[in-house]
Amino acid sequence: MTRIVLVDDHEIVRRGIRGILAERAGFEVVGEAGDYPGLKRLLREMAVDVVVMDIGLPGKSGIEIVQGLATEYPQVRTLMLSIYPEDQYGLRALRSGAAGYLNKASAPEELVKAVETVAAGRKYVSAALAQALVDN
Repeated sequence: MTRIVLVDDHEIVRRGIRGILAERAGFEVVGEAGDYPGLKRLLREMAVDVVVMDIGLPGKSGIEIVQGLATEYPQVRTLMLSIYPEDQYGLRALRSGAAGYLNKASAPEELVKAVETVAAGRKYVSAALAQALVDN
């Protein structure tokens, strides 16, 4: 069972992501947070395999948070999920320690694939991010 925490400052977005992931056998959303303090509390309280996190969070950006997570919780894999295009933030997210980056405009099946990939210990790179990597 892959234990997942969702981090987004919009509850309606978290509910949508939860609904998509709940359809996949082997996934369990064990917690939700709207900000960094909420995420830290969840990580102290429970075992987590994957964090699906937005970049635009109140107080501290997802890029800053993922840098700390990579050091403090190296066993937790982070998938950044954001409205920002992959070519602008995907590379930065990966270099900061994220295991993957996905745009919120992606299909639900792509989210499932991305979570499966990072949960398996691999990096998730969408076609758009792969192109950005090649171009840089």
